Amino acid sequence: MLLSIYMNIGDQIKKIRTAKNLSQKEVALSLDMDQAQFSRIENGKTDPAFSTIEKVAQALGVGLAELVNVEEDILEVNSYDKSIIEKMALIDQLEEKEKSAFFTILDALVSKKRLKESLSNALNLA
Repeated sequence: MLLSIYMNIGDQIKKIRTAKNLSQKEVALSLDMDQAQFSRIENGKTDPAFSTIEKVAQALGVGLAELVNVEEDILEVNSYDKSIIEKMALIDQLEEKEKSAFFTILDALVSKKRLKESLSNALNLA
């Protein structure tokens, strides 16, 4: 279900970007990101880190809450996903230093999980 939320965030990014008459290239440049990578985010083909989602929101001049404004008729959101969305809205209200610390910790936890999965897969192949 979380992948669906990422895909819907991509839809929101595109909707907001086009409403502001910005090109993918303009937004990607402001993020110091390759246009192709930004396109993958916008099209839901990659799972961006939460810190990247926050940077996209800043580049578009919106808060995280607006970026994850998913409509329930588009996406059936279960209670766990609603909890995540509510927490993202709260994160949007933190001071910049607090947000930065939060995203650093979150990115570290995600990296740790991915490393464990990679090691587990490597050991299973041996």
